[in-house]
Amino acid sequence: MASPGKIRNRKPLGASRSDSYDQDDEDHVNAVYQRPTARSAFEQALDTPKASAAIVGILTALAFALRFYKINHPDQVVFDEVHFGKFASYYILRQYYFDVHPPFAKLLFGLAGWFVGFDGHFSFDNIGDSYTENHVPYVGMRALPAILGSLTIPVVYATMKETGHSTIVAAFSACIVLFDNAHVAQSRLILLDATLIFFMSLTIYSYIRFRKLRYWEFSVEWWSWLIATGFFMACAWGSKVNGILTVFTIGVAVLIDLWDILDIKKGHTLEHFWKHFLARALGLIVVPFIIYLSFFYVHFAVLTYSGPGDSFMSPTFQETLIGNELLMHSQELRYYDVVTLKHRDTKVFLHSHPERYPLQYEDGRISSQGQQVTGYAGRGRVVQHEDVIQLLHVNTQTLLLTHDFTTWPKDDHSRHNDTLFYLDLIDGNAGDTWKSKSGHFRLVHIPTKVSMWTHAKQLPDWAFKQQEINGNKNSVEKSATWYVDEIVSTDSNLDLAEINTPKEPKKLGFFRKFVELQLLMLQHNAGLTASHPYASSPINWPFLISGISFWTENDTQKQIYLIGNAVGWATCVILIAIYVGIISADIVARRRDIEAIPEHIRNRLWNSAGRQLFIHHYLPSHLASALLAGSVLGFILSDTINFPISVAGRRTHMRPSEYADLGTKGPIVVGVFAAIMFAMFVFIAPLTYGTPGLDGDAVNSKRLLSSWTLHFAAKNT
Repeated sequence: MASPGKIRNRKPLGASRSDSYDQDDEDHVNAVYQRPTARSAFEQALDTPKASAAIVGILTALAFALRFYKINHPDQVVFDEVHFGKFASYYILRQYYFDVHPPFAKLLFGLAGWFVGFDGHFSFDNIGDSYTENHVPYVGMRALPAILGSLTIPVVYATMKETGHSTIVAAFSACIVLFDNAHVAQSRLILLDATLIFFMSLTIYSYIRFRKLRYWEFSVEWWSWLIATGFFMACAWGSKVNGILTVFTIGVAVLIDLWDILDIKKGHTLEHFWKHFLARALGLIVVPFIIYLSFFYVHFAVLTYSGPGDSFMSPTFQETLIGNELLMHSQELRYYDVVTLKHRDTKVFLHSHPERYPLQYEDGRISSQGQQVTGYAGRGRVVQHEDVIQLLHVNTQTLLLTHDFTTWPKDDHSRHNDTLFYLDLIDGNAGDTWKSKSGHFRLVHIPTKVSMWTHAKQLPDWAFKQQEINGNKNSVEKSATWYVDEIVSTDSNLDLAEINTPKEPKKLGFFRKFVELQLLMLQHNAGLTASHPYASSPINWPFLISGISFWTENDTQKQIYLIGNAVGWATCVILIAIYVGIISADIVARRRDIEAIPEHIRNRLWNSAGRQLFIHHYLPSHLASALLAGSVLGFILSDTINFPISVAGRRTHMRPSEYADLGTKGPIVVGVFAAIMFAMFVFIAPLTYGTPGLDGDAVNSKRLLSSWTLHFAAKNT
């Protein structure tokens, strides 16, 4: 690829180096000088600011056209609009909800819905529910991701230009995202991905602009791009939980940068290093964290009313919400109150009836034939509570008891110690009173140290298919949590109606709320392990092994199926494979002291997009591969690159420059590629836009791989 004259000359050991940070071998090395006017006419014409502006303008206009085309179709709830549309309505109604993702993108949807006149009363319950019949201004809400998805295209283009690639290579990377069916489908619906990808791309762009100003360290512009990187990084992180990978990616780049500054051969003092460290800590840790916190501050400030997310939170948190049941009906418990106990997770009542356990279970175990204690979903018989000492079942007049076999009541007092339980209030402190509704507790058996527990599996017919009540040997098991649902009667002189008078919401500090919600988000996100018919592993994504069915309409045989553009995805896979081959061959060559690739070109290949491969989620990974694919294409089509690209400082020792020249082959290759990719986009478009409807044979023709689970396909004869 490179002539011998371009091979980097090694400096002998002990060669003198400048003590200025402005000298950086990454961008300013000996290179063959090339006059910009010596390039091909195509390259010179495309490299002008006007030509570049015209090209990015055309690409952006196409992006808006493709993403807004028939955005009103279908006029029904599609796929995860069930969730994210619902969350927007909760913001408008100010009702508290819980979700595993941070709130920023959902706040934007709530704002968009409010702006276009959505009243929040449509509940987005089911896929296929009609927007038109319920007068929902859904087009305005879908316009938000469509705008952000469209604006991602010029950001991708600008990122490639800022990293020194030619106009035609920048257009190539932009086209991979522009004509991708999966990106278009996600950008036309009330989903979070377009927001995540937009701010992820802005984060990458801002960090590149920041790095290019390293010879103008601590200048106003340098600080501006550093803070901008932190701000956009917080927006990516705040849009979706996997946006945290963008933070890790920038973090790795920053660590490499700081490691380079720390190198004593660069001639920097430790004071100089710590100034850079603190600046980056401020711009890329403190600022993003404050922005991230602000999203939750607004989230809590808006959602002040009781809603469907109450039950996920602690009783203390719930009592800060207006109209919450715990706040309105929570009462102090007294000795000999008649109460009903309810399991927090499965919502069944602690229940008993005269029937006994069978002598032998189906698995061969022998039982004590004690009276059955079960979990009953209906509002069954009540239980007498004698504080933390004993629980008496009112109807059968038997005491709750446990032993080594099972949980069972005893109809006499011969085993008094086995009927003693310890009341463990969740997050309780000495002196705290036990209250109904809000007083979540574990009932720990004193002799055996087991907690009263139940699970969703039902008992056989002999227990009327009610839930089993048993003892959990882990006395602090979280799922062994109960609460008093109702005080049926009391021996005190207090008027229950008076106690039920609504109370003012309690106060809870922002950081306590924030920490509680973060822990719950992490726990529930880790718990999302259930199988799904359209689930796929990351290794399948680059090869489009399978997609996701978003929506179907049986009468018209229309469907939306999330799948990428096969041409674009295959191109990315091929160019990434070439990239791996080039880097591997270069490593082997350098091992033999052969400089096959000049240092500055090698650095461009390493730094263009390789770091973004840390991002492993679906479409963000594809955008990263588009950046890398453009870099590899530029390497293949041109022996030279635009170099150097950083802004020279006052003391920078400038080196001879060179310029990328793809000649006529660049526009031809990219033009043909864009045409083929657009043709593939049009071919798959009925699955992307959900219109027109396709008959069985037409559906089969769209199935490029047999693993695509398309609806309405004709049976093979």
